[in-house]
Parts: sequence; structure tokens; C-alpha cells
Amino acid sequence: MSDEYSDQPLLQLESMIGFGGGIVSGLLAHPDGKHLVYPIGCTVAVEETKTRRQEFLSGHTNNVSCVAISKSGRYVASGQVTHMGFKADVIVWDFDRRELYCKLTLHRNMVEALAFSPNDKYLVSLGGQDDGSIVVWNLSKREAICGAQAQAPSAGLTHTIAYSNNSDEIFISAGKDTLRVWNLSLSDRKIRPTDVKTGQIKRVIQCIQVAEDDKFFFCGTTSGDIISVNMTTFNLQLVGPEKERFSQGVTALALMKTGEFVVGAGDGTVCLVKGANEHFKRTNKVHKVQGAVTSISLQNQQFFVGTTQCNIYSFKMGDLSPKLITTCHYDSINDIAFPYGCSDLAATCSMQDIRLWNTKTCQELLRITVPNMVCNALAIMRDGKSIISGWDDGKIRAFYPESGKAMYTMDNAYGGSVTALETFSDCSRVISGSNLGHVVVWDVPSQNSVKGQGSHVTRHFLLKEHKASVTCIRVRRNDAECITSSIDGSCIIWDLIAKCRRQMLRVNTLFKYVCYHPDEHQILTTGTDRKIGYWETFDASMIRELDGSVSGSVNALDISSDGTYFVSGGDDKMVKVWTYDHGEMTHIGLGHSAPITCVKISPDEKHIVSVSTDGAILSWSFPHKSTLNEH
Repeated sequence: MSDEYSDQPLLQLESMIGFGGGIVSGLLAHPDGKHLVYPIGCTVAVEETKTRRQEFLSGHTNNVSCVAISKSGRYVASGQVTHMGFKADVIVWDFDRRELYCKLTLHRNMVEALAFSPNDKYLVSLGGQDDGSIVVWNLSKREAICGAQAQAPSAGLTHTIAYSNNSDEIFISAGKDTLRVWNLSLSDRKIRPTDVKTGQIKRVIQCIQVAEDDKFFFCGTTSGDIISVNMTTFNLQLVGPEKERFSQGVTALALMKTGEFVVGAGDGTVCLVKGANEHFKRTNKVHKVQGAVTSISLQNQQFFVGTTQCNIYSFKMGDLSPKLITTCHYDSINDIAFPYGCSDLAATCSMQDIRLWNTKTCQELLRITVPNMVCNALAIMRDGKSIISGWDDGKIRAFYPESGKAMYTMDNAYGGSVTALETFSDCSRVISGSNLGHVVVWDVPSQNSVKGQGSHVTRHFLLKEHKASVTCIRVRRNDAECITSSIDGSCIIWDLIAKCRRQMLRVNTLFKYVCYHPDEHQILTTGTDRKIGYWETFDASMIRELDGSVSGSVNALDISSDGTYFVSGGDDKMVKVWTYDHGEMTHIGLGHSAPITCVKISPDEKHIVSVSTDGAILSWSFPHKSTLNEH
């Protein structure tokens, strides 16, 4: 965070829809049997499994790259990535107090993996590709004991580490053509490796599980098999299953008390396999999930599975029956829309799909999928009877909000893709903007004419003056005028009755967003020059400019219904609340780890919802009392 904002009050983060599914072993079940711990961007979320209530551990300055929980559950550790040449922090959290215990900094660029010793004495951290070192930390003294290079110069990269279950002095590291057992010597502050003898077998190891008695440990490989290693002799004992290896590799592994394993594979397979004495033979208890499995974590009589498509599943131990408990976008969210006057529902659009959410429970209610397409823009008709969406194939698709079935399609938006959408107050028309600068006004078919089949709409008129992609469209309440912004450096006010341009405003910037003041006598604009501009609608003259950001463009704006406050978000990853009349910042929200693409104030003006390019949806408490809530 910039020093300029260090004295600003912070927005209260209420809930977060997201999960860092791409992080290996990122989903962890807490030993208390009541909580899940997982990363979302630069935040670590602690979620109660029954009530779904969330708490957040915030302190990282960039994306969290790995998470670990101590055996007692007292500590949670998280590592992060950072910019090239800078040091990456490891933060140890006191779980009961939900506060920072200590910050440990030695690794460069990235922390790859973390592991706690069984008695909470030590923490082992593994640096990323540009660091390549293993460091052992003393948790009571909050300092480093010693470190060493993770692998021999002739070996590949080390990907993962695991501690033994009974000794605070022994841990294991593994990766590409490297498998080592380390011994910590406190007397001379050194760690000494012993390479496991694998003979002719060459493997890339992605995950490790250690037997409870520390006699053996087991490794999942990219070749789709499991390796068993004797911890006493450091010899490879077994490789299996001999037949039916796992497609796209064993990406996650969990050892059950019965000696059986739960295996997660790169193709989304979750399978129960026999123990080493039966050569890791596959059983018929197999299920497929969406995305590659990255995490398996046991808790009581169930286990949780996390995937690269950012889904979290709960499986029962007995029959391996899955239940999808958490879903979220796994790609950039391009737009968000609330139904008119309803704050309990919100729709978001992203790669291949539109999702409808319950904002109170953070649960997905409906998913509308169009394969291999990107939805760039979204709007909900004022009467709530249809969801309008703009796609990168140049089509506008309308869907029924209850079922998600297609209502009608507008085929040709005069460009390669639809980039902006807005609807009329009387629900009679839709305005679209294309990536080539076309603004098209479409007639919406009546409910009777589209019943029973998805019809195609062709009636429209075209407004063409923009020379580049249209980024935002807003219509006045009387439906007689609209304003469009474009990355060609212009905003145009259109007369929709005369079908011509009324005013144009030009600035040396790529306009990203535009909105009317509720009284419709002024306009707010923003763009890549980091400025927020106030303009007169009458003659398109500039009133004043604010510095909306210190670094990066401002991508989105929204204004409260009484025009007293507005919010902004952009590439600096901060949500900012401003007073409209004075142009002063009152609060900032820190939690996003990627550029913010859209921000909205909920219709009841109690929440701010922001979305970003990493697929996260964050809900903040609106800090000011709105006149809407007083009536």
C-alpha cells in the first residue's frame, strides 16, 4: 500500500467468494475439525465448515503461494510471491487469536512450500525457482536456524517438502529427479541431506505423505504412480499401481488411518487405492471432479478436495460420495450486475459462463454456460425477466433468470465481440458496444414472441463515431439520451430520439468507465490516466479532475443513489470510497490481489461488491449511512 493511503480508514471486508485452487495443497482442514483454511489472492481465509462464516488473515503484499497448518492447530503459516529481485515473506499466524505471530523473510521472489515440525518447534520453508534454498526457522525465537540449497546442482527443481510425524529433526524434500531426507543438527546449526537411492527410476514428485510411525513415506508423481520409500534405509521399496496409472499424474495424496490412500489426479479423478502391501491397487471407489485436483485434506469422517477450477468438494469416507460445497470463477470476471432494487442477488460473467449468486450466503444459484466463449458484458432488465449478456463472438444472448434457458439472440453486433451493454428503463431496447466502436440500439422482442424457442432479433439502428472499443454505456432515466466511453479517448453523448451525436468530450486517455450523477446534470469518467473527471452534460465541459490512483488505471466507478458518495477500483487493487462534492477519499479496501475490473454499490447501499481479474468476488460493508436507509 502506498504511503499516501497509510492513514486512510479501511473498509470492513464482509465476505469473499474465491479460492486459490491452483495452489498445491492450498486447501487445508484444521485439526479442530471445525474449520477450513485456504488462500484467496493475497488473503488467507478461515471458514467454519458448518456455518460457512469466514474470517480473514490479511498481511501479505502479493499473492499467497503456499499454506501450512501445525499439527496442534496453533499456527498457520503462509508464503507469498513477490516481484523479481525482492524478498518474499513467510507469515506465521496465531490461529486462535487470528493475528500475526511473526514475519520471516529470507527467500527471494517466491516461497514454494512450508511444513511444521510435529511439536510446533520449527518451520521449514522452501524457496521458489529463483531461490532454490531450504530454511529452518525456530518458532519460539522467531529467527532462522540454518539453511541449504534444496537440491544437488545436477538435479531439477524441488517442488514440495514434508515433515516426519514423530521427530522435529527429520524432514523430506522432493521434486524433479531429487528426493532427499534431511536431518537437522541444532548443535552446529546445519541440515544434512541424504539422497534416496531410486536406481534407474526417474520421477517428478508433486506431493508427499509420511506414515504415522515414520517407517515409510509415499510420493505422488507426474507419471501417474506412487513411490514408497523406506525412511530407515533410504531405499525405494515399491512403485505402483503397476497397471492403470493415473492420467495426468498424481497431484494430491492423503493417507488414511486404515493404510489406504485417497489419490487426486490431474484429470480430476478422485480414487481410493489400497496400501503399499497391495501395490497401491485401484479400487472401484472413483469419482471425477471439475478441474485437476490440487488438494486433499482429511477431517473427521470426511475429506475435502480442491481443484484448479476453484471448486471445493466434500467427500464422505465410506462411499466416497461427493458434494460440491464451494464454487467460484477461475478466470477474470468482466462484469457484475444487480437486479433492480434487489441486493440479495448478483450476477457475474467470465470465461464461458454467467453465474447468479446469493450475496448473503455466497452460494451459486445458477450457472449459464456457453462453451469456448468469453462473456464481456452483463445487464439485467429492470423488470427482472431476462439476463442480457454480450459475448466475444459478436452475439448478444438473453436468458431466463429462473432456468438459465436461452430467450433470444442478437446475432451481429458489428464487430468481433460485444464489449459493453445497457438496457432501457422501459425494457423495450438494449444498447450494445463493440470492439470496433459500433454502438447499436436493439429492439427487444415481447415475451409472447419468444415463448417456446430462442428467437433471433434483427431490428436495430446503428451509431458509429467511435474509432476503437466501446468500454461503457449508460442511459438516462427518460431513455432519450445515453453516453458511451471508448478507448479512442472520447466519450459521446447520444440523442437516441434523433439518432445522432449531441456532445463529445475528449481527453488524452483510454476511457474505461462512465456514469451519470443521479440528478443527471453531471458525468463521472475514468481511464488509464488515473484521473476521475467531472463533466457537465449540457455542454460537455470539464468541471474538475481528481487523482484516482497513484499507480495504474482506474477501471470502474459507481455512485450512490443520492449522489453523495462514489466508489472506484482499478489496477492498484484497492477499492476507494469518495465524497462526490468535496472529491475526498474517505475509506480504502485492501484485499484484492489482482486488478479490479468492476465495482458496484448494492441497491440497498449497505454493501460494496468488487470483482477482479483473478476471479475473486469481495463484499465490503458500505461505510456511510445512506439517505436511502433512513427512509
